[in-house]
Amino acid sequence: PMKVLFVLFDSLNRNALGAYGGTRMSTPNFDRFAAKSIRFDNHYVGSMPCMPARRDLHTGRLNFMHRSWGPLEPFDNSMIRELKSSGIWTHMITDHAHYWMEGGATYHTQYSSFDFIRGQEKDRWKAMVQPPLERWREMYHPQQMHGMDEKHVPYMISREHQPTEADMPLAKCMASAFEFLDTNGDKDGWFCHLECFDPHEPFWSPERFQGRRDSGYEGPILDWPRYDKVSESAEEIEELRNNYAGLVEMCDDYFGRLLDHLDTHDLWKDTVVILTTDHGFLLGEHEWWAKNITPYYNEIAHIPLIIYHPDHADQGGTSRQALTQTMDLMPTILSLFDAPVPEQVEGRDLTPLLGQDGPGHDAVAYGIFGGSVNITDGRYTYFKYPENMADQEIYEYTLMPMHLEDAFSVENLCEAELSPPLEYAEGLKVLKIPARKSEDGAVEVPCMGQSRETKTVLYDLSIDPGQYTPIDAPDVVERLENEMRKIMRRNQVPHEAYRRIG
Repeated sequence: PMKVLFVLFDSLNRNALGAYGGTRMSTPNFDRFAAKSIRFDNHYVGSMPCMPARRDLHTGRLNFMHRSWGPLEPFDNSMIRELKSSGIWTHMITDHAHYWMEGGATYHTQYSSFDFIRGQEKDRWKAMVQPPLERWREMYHPQQMHGMDEKHVPYMISREHQPTEADMPLAKCMASAFEFLDTNGDKDGWFCHLECFDPHEPFWSPERFQGRRDSGYEGPILDWPRYDKVSESAEEIEELRNNYAGLVEMCDDYFGRLLDHLDTHDLWKDTVVILTTDHGFLLGEHEWWAKNITPYYNEIAHIPLIIYHPDHADQGGTSRQALTQTMDLMPTILSLFDAPVPEQVEGRDLTPLLGQDGPGHDAVAYGIFGGSVNITDGRYTYFKYPENMADQEIYEYTLMPMHLEDAFSVENLCEAELSPPLEYAEGLKVLKIPARKSEDGAVEVPCMGQSRETKTVLYDLSIDPGQYTPIDAPDVVERLENEMRKIMRRNQVPHEAYRRIG
């Protein structure tokens, strides 16, 4: 039996890490881990954002061309359920509150045990019937007080209940991980999923991290960028970037404590450690903040993956150029435990790449429901948008009709019909529901509204790694569109998904 420690930091930008060439922030512990591990240099997202990425992780399949953000489906083959069937104890430690919303409600329940750390982002943790809004209006930047919505107020309430660094969710996640390792580190046959919501926004860290840089900004707290085009002053932009950097350095500090724990207890000799993220985050590059409504530039799509395996400790500090993506982690982890891989899995086992580099995918597709379908072969990236984003033929295929924070509306469900039997859904007929529309009739890209920059473009990363200058190369487009069709056929996407993107 094997033991695997799977560590995921949400929104951990690849270019934040020194091991991947980052220079803006200090990440000695992430880099220390990379120096003893195998670094994957061409690793990409699949389905976006948070819960769709985790559904890829659990199932080893893309899901963004079938439905939006939602729970695991009854027909999904969860990696965690497969491990439990093979006699492996699975444990989750997380402060990621999306698991406890309607749209994430079936993920954590797969595990043998789980520990939920409260108080992160918009987690509705503490009751404050009359919050001190006037004091907060002076404390926080006006854009974080806008409308006093259900996103910002819970954060402000939680922050009042975290007076010391030890009270912060990241510190509590690591304390829980140490408790798990102290109790179970010398046992065999476990998979521990440690998922830290940081450095996802809001970018709040203790002064010892935040105070390392001076942006010249002297206003109220500004640590939560909007999902929108950049319109802030130069000082505000720098302040937001600095606060992200401080939070990354806090993550690095606590990850270093985890490495120290593995050192002290000599766990490297028989424990696989996997470090990755779900997606990146734009910090003003391309004049955008955040993700989802933006084009899927590599700041979002090209993500870190670093794996330590005791049988390949001699490979420490080496890298792999094979093209890989999030869904590959599911069959890889099952393979580490010699657990069977379900036939519906599209991802590829990466364990053969731990010994030496080799072929990966010819191309990988990635995107968000209702947005562009994007593809890369490792050299070119191609963003393929529908002709008309506001008028799309697109349906949700699901037996779990939930959005991020609520169920599908009764009006929406009245439009549902049953699909034909779907092979990827164990031959079941599922609900086929027209995608949710905004008040102006446009299809809503889930979570964050509608993108306004929707041009089909091709970039050549070999001459333009920043993706600033689109190129015109019809032969490359034809080849990538053929690869896209192959991936869509393997993914068994519905007929209208092809029509939607022409």
